[in-house]
Amino acid sequence: MNLENYLENFDYAARKEMKISIPELLELLKKNQAQFIDIRFKEEFEMWHFSFSKNIPLNELPGRLNEIDKNKIVVTACPHYDRALIGRIFLLEKGFKVKYLVEGLLGLADCLRGDNAKELFDSLNRNK
Repeated sequence: MNLENYLENFDYAARKEMKISIPELLELLKKNQAQFIDIRFKEEFEMWHFSFSKNIPLNELPGRLNEIDKNKIVVTACPHYDRALIGRIFLLEKGFKVKYLVEGLLGLADCLRGDNAKELFDSLNRNK
């Protein structure tokens, strides 16, 4: 897939396909069907992150493609979604099935409190 073809064929279905919401992400993670890539800089990731995320900073993405599972849906994320969207476009061009988290990491942090965090944690540990 190249970017020019993607843009020429971009429609409402493609617009919907590029995004993923928190509930959709959590279901895919529970089923072990997604790989969650946090593309923030290393220092940001070290300050706080989710245990199920893999940190590949946006500026390191081209050199670390071998760490990404082509058999899973890749979900890129950053605090909002600007860098996640850039990472998504790059990975899409490299042949990955990829979405970006619409609500960003801040939205995910807000969602995963209390019972929601425990439920996801228990579910992910069952998949190990």
